[in-house]
Amino acid sequence: MNRCLSTLTGRSRKLDGGVMFGNTPRQLWADWLKPDQDNLVNLASRGLLVQQGGRNILVLAGASALLAPPRRTCSCQKHTSGLLDSLAQQGLTEADIHAVVLTHLHVQLTPEQTEAVNDGNTPRLLFPAAHYITGESHWSRALHNHPHDRALFVRQIVRRLENSGRLVLVNGPRCNELGDGWQFHFSDGYTPGQLLPEISMPGGPVVFAGDLIPGTHWLSLDVTTANDRNPEGLVGEKERLLDHLVASGGRLVFSSDPEIAMIKIMRDRQSRYLPFDPHAALSRFEF
Repeated sequence: MNRCLSTLTGRSRKLDGGVMFGNTPRQLWADWLKPDQDNLVNLASRGLLVQQGGRNILVLAGASALLAPPRRTCSCQKHTSGLLDSLAQQGLTEADIHAVVLTHLHVQLTPEQTEAVNDGNTPRLLFPAAHYITGESHWSRALHNHPHDRALFVRQIVRRLENSGRLVLVNGPRCNELGDGWQFHFSDGYTPGQLLPEISMPGGPVVFAGDLIPGTHWLSLDVTTANDRNPEGLVGEKERLLDHLVASGGRLVFSSDPEIAMIKIMRDRQSRYLPFDPHAALSRFEF
């Protein structure tokens, strides 16, 4: 089956650099991503659009982009471009999406969304015709939170997914909803049951790295985040995935790298993973 890939840009984010780089010394990561005076670094919020057989499949890292953007109450409010604007550039609306693959269900709300949720006015879920696909073990985590990441789940979103009638839970490498050419890797180091889709392409597989490897700087095995529930386990998962991509000539798509959307991987004589053939964005990529 022929398929093409396009990256979609959501709202950019500012997150704490110390959290994003965990035990990595600040003098190192501050050279990689320059922090502001509040120690915040700029990160992308990137999704992947897969078009195959007349179907449009969206892959997202986390559930933040599932909520409809708040309406502007007056024309003086600045419009902030987001996922729907990026879809429109591809000639699509939210109603054109047939499936949404959610690597996990963590959410980082904007101040406006937080206010709406706290006031009992949680925005509706986007993509009214789509099946929502996520990992079965991660769904259990979303229903029964642990104090470590409880704040990253929004119960209103979880309930709406549960009541949608369109939730598909995956517990193996395949998913009938997506068909051939898709398989899944599972990762427990960041959050239990994170779902990492691998998409078959003519030039080698493409893996959406979710929050296992947010960007190029996290290719180093010793770079983890403070949010990882099991950093040692995550390092092993990362190494196995990267070795698989090196052996198969595959590519990696980043959800959070502010400059690079996709790379290929090589391993040097010191066993370090190095990126090459970078792409800043994808538009109907078919190779």
